[in-house]
Amino acid sequence: MRIGIVCYPTHGGSGVVATELGKELAERGHVVHFISYQLPFRLDRFQPNVFYHEVDMLGYPLFKYPPYTLALVNKIAELVEREKLDIIHAHYAIPHSFCAHMAQEVLGDCRTRVVTTLHGTDITLVGNDASFNRITKYSIERSDGITAVSRSLTEETCRTFGIVKPVRTIYNFINTKHYRRQLGARERVGYLPQECRVLVHVSNFRPVKRVPDVVEVFARVRREMPAKLLLVGDGVQRMEAQAAVDRLNLQEDVSFLGTQDNILPILSAADLFLLPSEKESFGLGALEAMACSVPVIASDTGGIPEVVKHGETGFLAPVGDIEAMSAHALQVLSDTSRLQTMGEAARLRAEDHFSSESIVPQYERFYDEVLEGRCNESD
Repeated sequence: MRIGIVCYPTHGGSGVVATELGKELAERGHVVHFISYQLPFRLDRFQPNVFYHEVDMLGYPLFKYPPYTLALVNKIAELVEREKLDIIHAHYAIPHSFCAHMAQEVLGDCRTRVVTTLHGTDITLVGNDASFNRITKYSIERSDGITAVSRSLTEETCRTFGIVKPVRTIYNFINTKHYRRQLGARERVGYLPQECRVLVHVSNFRPVKRVPDVVEVFARVRREMPAKLLLVGDGVQRMEAQAAVDRLNLQEDVSFLGTQDNILPILSAADLFLLPSEKESFGLGALEAMACSVPVIASDTGGIPEVVKHGETGFLAPVGDIEAMSAHALQVLSDTSRLQTMGEAARLRAEDHFSSESIVPQYERFYDEVLEGRCNESD
């Protein structure tokens, strides 16, 4: 198949999954064209059957904000016409799916099909806003095939927008052959004594991630045992998290590592992953940690319970329940045998349920159904 993937190029989960999906599809012999405003950061080396197309932006004084969506429509239409694409796979309803539909309109009799994958904030944040509600619903319903990254998001989408067409749940994934715990990671990361426990949080530091809660949980762990906290990412809650570190006098034990392209060594150095989010449609960071044999302490919300099995691969607690999360963290970290058992279970769950070997073929079958007009017959 000839597939165009429209995605954000940034470090967020949707961009990561979209890029990894394209790379995996290319390895299976499909031709993949990425379309975005800059090179996705995971496209860090040459790969056969993978092409990148940058959206051309017009710098014109009349426009206060350059009309990216119009330029994206034009680029999609150009590629569909020139490359004879079979599928446009839009990751996010707004603006990517909408732009794909507009490109179909521009081309008129267009046989290219549009698949829309919903990742979370396009439904729970952007799409739910009155300014975008109608256009989001239109983009979803107009799609030839719709997927969501968790059952929770599938149900929320149908409930929020009254979607009648089937929404297929296809989970996020990772390549578990490449994504696994690395030996000697602590030495490479540095400043991590062998006798201390290492806790990690990775996110874009938006308020929904509740990064100050991470610091509060760590503070309670640190009172009971030697420990270090690695905070990976950046965003609007960076200053608030730093203020919490200063208030709790944890400067010697907390490291802000900023945005990192390669978090595999950091996760490999970890004993525990913290994800106290207000909302997560899936929780890709938790899955990446689990693939590195790291148990997860997370909020019992959204799609997280579909990834993290309470009492088996980690523990779940109500959103904002710092005391419960701290107690669970101490329960795991104070028992080396249990920590190892949970880490092994986390790795096994990642391999059995969320590996690229099992998930990517689901997308291939879905594409076939879309092209044959069968995807709306049943979920």
